[in-house]
Amino acid sequence: MCFEFDAVPPDLPTDIPRVAGGAAAELLELESPDGTRFSAAFAGTGEVRGPGVVIYPDVRGLYPFYMQLAERFAEAGHHAVVIDFFGRTAGLGPRDDDFEYVEHVPKTRSAQIQEDTMAALDEVSRRVGETRFVSVGFCFGGGESFLATTNENLGLLGAVGFYAGLVRARWGLEGPMDRAADMRGPLLGLFGGADQGIPQEQIDEFSGKLADAGVDHEFHVYPGAPHSFFDRSQEDYADASEDAWRRVLTFLKTVPGT
Repeated sequence: MCFEFDAVPPDLPTDIPRVAGGAAAELLELESPDGTRFSAAFAGTGEVRGPGVVIYPDVRGLYPFYMQLAERFAEAGHHAVVIDFFGRTAGLGPRDDDFEYVEHVPKTRSAQIQEDTMAALDEVSRRVGETRFVSVGFCFGGGESFLATTNENLGLLGAVGFYAGLVRARWGLEGPMDRAADMRGPLLGLFGGADQGIPQEQIDEFSGKLADAGVDHEFHVYPGAPHSFFDRSQEDYADASEDAWRRVLTFLKTVPGT
């Protein structure tokens, strides 16, 4: 598990102009092409400054941290939608602190998550006309963010992964390490140097596979930062969080196709 249930996303850097009058994230119930009903949340911006963002949460799925994160992106000028992974096995969300993700994560399939993503992107396009999207994911969702670039139908301009799980043997699932050659960049990876679950050797191996496949990517490792450092309560890593925000917002501003 990444964040505590009461975790709060870091604020945007103070010098980033906010979009005034942003609305609170709206809880949605959407339908995937296979008929699955799943939960999502949308936060719209009144002043578009770049592509929309689809947020992939960690193993807990849709819970308050990510709904608030969607609002942060909207404040920065990006329509944002966050999806829940577990409509097929756990029904509708949002998820609470008692959600037993351990029994549900192994039942997920990236192809199905990508179908849900398409439904979410279609809903955002219907509502606000946005057709350009970048994925941003965390932990398990960071891996899904990278994996989503293998799906041409989604048409993502790029993908960001915060401490993305690169190997998923513990879940019995295919991971980013297995599909590196099929990904399309640019990719931005943000990792904690003290994250024991994602050692530097693993990051280097993944980077090497992407390089061999000609996939444009940039990875940054924050020395001493743990897994899930991107949390306002992690005061010791406030500088890392601010730098990560800047890198993500710059990525959104400069990604080809914007």
